[in-house]
Amino acid sequence: MPETALDVSSFSKALMLGEIHEELVFPYPIPSGEEADKVRELVTAFRDYAADHIDSRRIDEEAWIPDEVFLELGERGLMGLYVPEEYGGQGLSQSGYARVFEAIGTADGSLTVALGVHQSIGMKGIVMYGSDEQKERLLPDLAAGRKLAGFALTEPNAGSDAYHVESRAVRQSDGSWVLNGEKRFIGNGGRGSVFCVFARAELEDGKDSHIALIVERGMEGFEAGERYQTMGLRGNDLRPLYFHDVRVPPENVLGEPGEGFRIAMDVLNNGRLSLGTGSVGLAKRLVDLAIDHVTTRRQFGRPLADFDMVEDKIGWMVSYLFGLESLAYLTTGLVDAGLEDYSIESAIAKVIGTEFVWYQANRALQLKGGEGYLRDEPYERILRDIRVFPIFEGANDVMRSFIALSALKPLGDELKVLADTDLADPLGTLGAWASYVGGRLRREVRPDSISLAHETLSELADPVAGQVKRLRSVGESVLREHGSGIVDQGMTHKRLAAALSDVYAQIAVLSRATSIFEEQGVEASGQERFIADTFCRRAAHRVEVELDKIERNDDERMHSIARLAYKRGSYGYALFED
Repeated sequence: MPETALDVSSFSKALMLGEIHEELVFPYPIPSGEEADKVRELVTAFRDYAADHIDSRRIDEEAWIPDEVFLELGERGLMGLYVPEEYGGQGLSQSGYARVFEAIGTADGSLTVALGVHQSIGMKGIVMYGSDEQKERLLPDLAAGRKLAGFALTEPNAGSDAYHVESRAVRQSDGSWVLNGEKRFIGNGGRGSVFCVFARAELEDGKDSHIALIVERGMEGFEAGERYQTMGLRGNDLRPLYFHDVRVPPENVLGEPGEGFRIAMDVLNNGRLSLGTGSVGLAKRLVDLAIDHVTTRRQFGRPLADFDMVEDKIGWMVSYLFGLESLAYLTTGLVDAGLEDYSIESAIAKVIGTEFVWYQANRALQLKGGEGYLRDEPYERILRDIRVFPIFEGANDVMRSFIALSALKPLGDELKVLADTDLADPLGTLGAWASYVGGRLRREVRPDSISLAHETLSELADPVAGQVKRLRSVGESVLREHGSGIVDQGMTHKRLAAALSDVYAQIAVLSRATSIFEEQGVEASGQERFIADTFCRRAAHRVEVELDKIERNDDERMHSIARLAYKRGSYGYALFED
């Protein structure tokens, strides 16, 4: 990472301060060299395998992925993509991993989730925080597909409020821990062999905190419950897990006691980013399906593609996907460059990726017409599979609050208006989580414009400076108005998160387009220029709309209508009485 990058620990938090640290995001991070060749080989290997062995309809109907699939994918190097080579993995960077997973996301939803649970979150904690002994003992089998991993955080009384898990581990005199509790909605629950489990624990100083434990199948007192019957992702083995006096040896403590919650949040940052890049892969497939249909289907004597309302849908899909892809891989590039805190960017990628692909799937089905509603078409299965994505790994509304409060924290420190509120723990303050990753901003310069974008993009780049300044101004305003009460202003969170997301997306597109122009020339990149222009202008408009809504809205009326409905317990305004 360039030395100038050391001035800031989080790109998006700096944006809320009115600063654009463009040295972090220019030039656009495009993988090259040996890893790029390895990634292409892995993508080809997966696509060849999937074409012959992955039958999505069969997986959906039988609600099962055969065991040999994981073994055969392991033989092809696809089960330990980021695991260091010394433990049998591929040793890919975050960008390389995301690119392979994007390809996996086009094949089947259940397989994508099973592999995502295994790699994005299941064994990620072992790679990040495991001891040498834990890595040597566990990673080779996991990377080979001989064993599957899982991630056990969610509980009956702790979903989005994951900080308040009730499972408890008690230290024993021999250094082991006795674990009791229940987890639910655990992917790979019935077939996984290694689970990262999070529980509360009393530390040696008497403080009640969290611990991360590696629980292995076969440990006495550990059992998986009956499989959940779900709307989609029917091949995903989703179950509750039960721990009845499970003795976990000291060598299976992940990290240090007291670090459990931080480990969980670090791992989830990675999982959210994988959901964003996985959405890119599925979105590309949906675009291809839609284009194939509208260019071959004729109505009223001409192809559907010729109708302007159809063009509007396809144009929206392509331009928004370009923005999402640019944002997602800019974020993986920040991770690979060693940026200290990418928690906001990964949450942004998760929110906009999962919601875009949901709306896109609806529009693709709409273009397909009545045929799209048939079960022998892929659309209804895709819709069932992806509906849970905005809920996975932090429900999107909670993520919006996380994005906004995390971004406001440095500004609140600067204004000294949050002395009684710990927004360093934004979701803990909400009652959802009580710690989060990332240091304070270390600022020596205050860049507030974009100078590194290609000169032909100035009409798009110049307005971003004004948006960033207004973002800070509105942030100051809401902090001065609400002070510590900002934690309860959910609609403000939503709007700030949306505005910040679209500012970040514009910068990602500008960086990507600049790299394209410098490599291909402006004239040869006319299509990319046109798409970048469309995306950035629309995103800039959305930013202004969201910030306007913070200052002028009808929130009080909406709150009143909702509270009256709560009081009535029903709609209460039926035109006809039963």
